[in-house]
Amino acid sequence: MRVREITEKLDQLIPLRPFTDVKSTTSAANSITTILNPQDTYCRGDQLDILLEVKDHLGRRKEYGGDFLRARMSSPSLKAGASGKVTDFNNGTYLVSFTLFWEGGVSLSVLFMHPSEGASALWRARKETGDIIIFQGKFVNGTSQVLSECGLTLNSTAELCKYLFGGDHEVFYCMKPQHMPCEALTHVSTRNRKSSYLTVKEKSLFHKSKVAVEIMKDFKHIEVSQCNSKSNKIKGKCQVGLKSPFPGGYVLQDRWIPTFCNQIQLDTMKINDCLKGKLIYLLGDSTLRQWTDYLPKVLKTLKFFDLHGTGSFQKRLLLDAERHTQIQWKKHSYPFFTVNLYSVVDDSYIPLEIDRVFGDQNTAIVITFGHHFRPFPIDIFIRRAIRIRKAIERLFLRSPATKVIIKTENIREMPMERQWFDEFHGYIQYLTLKDIFKDLNVGVIDAWDMTIAYNANMLHPPDVVIRNQIDMFLNYIC
Repeated sequence: MRVREITEKLDQLIPLRPFTDVKSTTSAANSITTILNPQDTYCRGDQLDILLEVKDHLGRRKEYGGDFLRARMSSPSLKAGASGKVTDFNNGTYLVSFTLFWEGGVSLSVLFMHPSEGASALWRARKETGDIIIFQGKFVNGTSQVLSECGLTLNSTAELCKYLFGGDHEVFYCMKPQHMPCEALTHVSTRNRKSSYLTVKEKSLFHKSKVAVEIMKDFKHIEVSQCNSKSNKIKGKCQVGLKSPFPGGYVLQDRWIPTFCNQIQLDTMKINDCLKGKLIYLLGDSTLRQWTDYLPKVLKTLKFFDLHGTGSFQKRLLLDAERHTQIQWKKHSYPFFTVNLYSVVDDSYIPLEIDRVFGDQNTAIVITFGHHFRPFPIDIFIRRAIRIRKAIERLFLRSPATKVIIKTENIREMPMERQWFDEFHGYIQYLTLKDIFKDLNVGVIDAWDMTIAYNANMLHPPDVVIRNQIDMFLNYIC
């Protein structure tokens, strides 16, 4: 029922917009932006609102919303940036709101990512897809090896190997190879089927020249003054359970500054003291694995422990034996998209991993998932998120003191397979994740908001972003 409720809510957010002529879709060039209540002087802390009226390629005003937009303000000389908030009135007009967090010269930007017709096409295609990603399993029996097709679902009359995880909640299938037991599955890889659920006309909406086009042609630059504005009201320390607004922070001098809590800058000594005796589980994809690459650069006493695995996706373990600190990264299970074979011998789903944690005040779990779910039907993502939530609830019953932090997925570069890995899918998952975890006593690292602010358009953000994500995490657990 919860899956259906969320899916119906998304259907209302992204209504079906069939179209017959590209000229009737939204045009960034013809759309008009107007500053509401323009000021001679803008003060730090003020909100600046812009009305956006979208028109089609013939100059006619659109009568419905649903365009996929991204707003950002920045000051490159100050190494500063922040997300803007977009409100859709569903009638062809949008309110774009910026909070002027810092003083100095500020540039404003509204990127036109996709027209509503394009967003609608992506949403329709995602609901229709089911077999766009091909899984290939490697079965090993002594010196014999054989490859076989696998998947989350398999339409075949052939004999299947059925792998159940957590009762019957999660299922994975493989075509059973001849003369091989199902238990012989050791590795899996994936590839794209190279098919499409979009029409030729729909595909034309996603040409590189039509994606992420700047709408703000005028008044891109404003000056923000201090204006003797009163200092912000005193905020409490960053801790789990706090609600993170959007935008939930901004970047200034390359440092992420949350707007809803007071983040303390920790030096190496304080970080070492904080991590003493800590048991930390990092569960998710390679954007969280980046933490294990970064941490030993800062904390020289953290050393990799050789677990004798092979490949990029093997479990990772960092140890500081003297301080009894252990940090473990483990990838989430299917769906996991990579052309490289990865071991499934110790594979496990995040809910099952959480169920194995006893938990105490020195235990912390960080969870992220999203990028690998983009090419799959949305209900797979929703079900996984709900099961993770239920596992966290079970953890809190036996150990309320355990800290759990959810890191949302981040923005990325324009993918080659745009239909399946497009930012639109990531944004829908981002909204869904925030909805499912909104009233749970967890901390949130809003990587979506953060990477927009940093303008980090890459699947694996640079070290400056990773450092600030870890700073936020340490504030939650220290």
